[in-house]
Amino acid sequence: MPRVLYVTGWCRSGTTLLGNLLGEVPGVVHVGELRYLWTNGVLGRGTNTLCGCGRPVASCPLWSGVIARLAGDDPAGYAERAVRRQAEALRTRHTGRRLAEARALRPPHPAVGDLVRLYGAIAAESGAGLIVDTGKFPAEAAALCGVPGLDARVLHAVRDPRATAESWRRAKEYIPAMGPARSTGYWVGFNLASERIGRAFPDRFRRLRHEDLAARPRAALAAVMEHAGLAGEPPVGADGTADLGVNHTVTGNPDRLRHGPVRVREDDAWTRTQPASARRTATMIAAPLLARYGYPLSGPRARREAAPDRLPRHDGRAV
Repeated sequence: MPRVLYVTGWCRSGTTLLGNLLGEVPGVVHVGELRYLWTNGVLGRGTNTLCGCGRPVASCPLWSGVIARLAGDDPAGYAERAVRRQAEALRTRHTGRRLAEARALRPPHPAVGDLVRLYGAIAAESGAGLIVDTGKFPAEAAALCGVPGLDARVLHAVRDPRATAESWRRAKEYIPAMGPARSTGYWVGFNLASERIGRAFPDRFRRLRHEDLAARPRAALAAVMEHAGLAGEPPVGADGTADLGVNHTVTGNPDRLRHGPVRVREDDAWTRTQPASARRTATMIAAPLLARYGYPLSGPRARREAAPDRLPRHDGRAV
């Protein structure tokens, strides 16, 4: 059974870049937001249907092999069943129920079995020892912690909610825009659900702020690699530059399709473009969690940064 690093949290938090950086470590495969393999890659219901390698998912050598292992001659039928089970058991609202199952070591919901078999097929086709899944659904992460024999680690990715709200203000190629109240409401919900996993399984859980990754990429990646059980040097230079190869992410930020040199750095354009009303809305809704994650009410200019070798834990303190 492969090891899994599941990245949870809210969207637009830099997880595609983080996953692709980890994918440069030998023995690691970053699969992107694996949950959407069946919806987008097989059933073609979304607009984000390309693998990170540039081919349609169903035509990619890796994913065509994975799909054949699991679905045989009926990929559409298998995909329909998998999507239905996901909706029944692996939405954020199901996090508490999946945690209860995980702590009691009771048989998991069939949707969890689907996910575990999918990881096994990916490991068999790719030869990877660690699968990085940036799906960001807390219920999936919670369920994995209770699967016997599966070495699952959880990474809670957080970004300033005002930054994510500004990102959501603009549509992307594969997803429509969202207002600051709605996006920040999701930010709160996904992060609170992720915190529940940290309380239930503290040894499997670590938190990483996007701002810390951007400010000190080598230190941040080294900490994540240690959490995931990876040896070696972080795949990024002292100046924050990395060379990204071809990946096999099934969905995610369109930047996953870009390969070659990349500079890991903070994208602070949002601090200049975000309307004051949108910033006030995001700040008000996220206020109870801002200090916990090191984001003051006053905004990004006063942001407290963690020391280079000390990154936040699940309880907000540094380790």
